[in-house]
Amino acid sequence: MGDLILTGPALERAKSEIDNALIKAGVHTVLLIDQAGNVVASCGKNSKDMDITALAALAAANFGATSQIAKLIGEDDFSLLFHKGKRDSIHFAKIGKDFILVTIFSDEVSLGLVRLRVAELSNSIQRIFDKGTSI
Repeated sequence: MGDLILTGPALERAKSEIDNALIKAGVHTVLLIDQAGNVVASCGKNSKDMDITALAALAAANFGATSQIAKLIGEDDFSLLFHKGKRDSIHFAKIGKDFILVTIFSDEVSLGLVRLRVAELSNSIQRIFDKGTSI
């Protein structure tokens, strides 16, 4: 695959899809990051109240470490990760080969709903970025 170039309109469409699929369903914060931990897009109420740069870097590192664990047990990769806290939970999902979607939500939002919406969103975001964004 060539270099990936994301245009402003493609990013805006992706953010709109994230808002419609997850934020409107009650999810607090969604980050779209690259494999290196760079923030591509952030959506939601709490994204301004937290250090999203640190969160993105740690999320990418977590995904990278887990990928190596998968290889140790004979898996190619794990496509999603989930951590549950007392108040909030965090769900990580791979979007194609280049991105990770980080979703933070409270107990008021079911994990099943998040998983369903993220699966649908993953395909939608991948289609947006595939349309004329690689060279």
